[in-house]
Amino acid sequence: MRREAWKVDRGRYPDAVTPWERSAWREEALGWAERALAAHGLRPSGPREVRLRPWSVLVRMPVEDHDAVWFKANPPASAFEAGLTEALARWLPEQVLKPLAVAADRGWFLLPDGGPLFRDVLDAGTAGPRSWEDMLRQYADVQRALIPYTEEIASLGVPDARTAVLPEVFDRIVDENTALGPGDRQALRESRPRLVDWCAELAGVGIADSLDHSDLHDGQLFAPAPGRFTFFDWGDAAVTHPFCGLLVPARRAREEYGPEVLPRLRDAYLEPWTGAGRTAAELRRAVGLAWRLAAIGRACAWGRLFPGATGGTGGGGGEESAGWLRELFTEPPL
Repeated sequence: MRREAWKVDRGRYPDAVTPWERSAWREEALGWAERALAAHGLRPSGPREVRLRPWSVLVRMPVEDHDAVWFKANPPASAFEAGLTEALARWLPEQVLKPLAVAADRGWFLLPDGGPLFRDVLDAGTAGPRSWEDMLRQYADVQRALIPYTEEIASLGVPDARTAVLPEVFDRIVDENTALGPGDRQALRESRPRLVDWCAELAGVGIADSLDHSDLHDGQLFAPAPGRFTFFDWGDAAVTHPFCGLLVPARRAREEYGPEVLPRLRDAYLEPWTGAGRTAAELRRAVGLAWRLAAIGRACAWGRLFPGATGGTGGGGGEESAGWLRELFTEPPL
């Protein structure tokens, strides 16, 4: 395909190296996507819009007489997203997108258009804090529904960050991170006993590990109708304590509406988890613990980049990962 047949967006990462730079890879990947479209009776039309980031290659492909479709390729460390997306469509067809095609061994998949992003609905002024509350209740329902599938999810290659192993995950990323200075590294290691205590206390609440999206902001879900949400972009996901999933959406909403929105969002998220003899105080305490521990998942996610995709990320995501590790021991705002 001629270069003028696509438009490339590199965002803040002009120097990031992805497979898109290799013509043979482009031809193979787009050829696979076109064959998948043909299998559904669809024909591509018009220029493709390519979004290159250190963590993914995303191509918007216009289709004749049909909504556009999206091809996505992940690096090896998050190639699990293809198979996970396929599995989620079987288990939760009303809450996620059903892929048109999946090449799990390559980390490739093709998705239909999901409608307006939640971010666009918010920008249009037709949604506000209550919509965030509705979304978090629905997300909690998704996590609860996935608890029986935890082992199967892990078998797909989704990173294991279960509450019981989080101290070992912490050890690994502290040891491997080259952006941490000696002082930071020592401080983190000396604080490890506190982390072990938090994990034990959180496990004692009795809520099982599940799937956490780990990066659930307003650009990572669709809002096709009022009160209805569709979750996508699972490349940062992990099997961990579900309450870790509140960190990213709550931080994003706080940026928009101020800290006073946080208790409402927390309580909305916790509604589906009430019962089984747990008090509101216990659940709120658990959210505070998980808020801290969620920083480990965010630190890990920054390591899942294309090999060599260091442009703007401080050496393979090391600076961002180090920032999350430093935040682990700061007081939660809840």
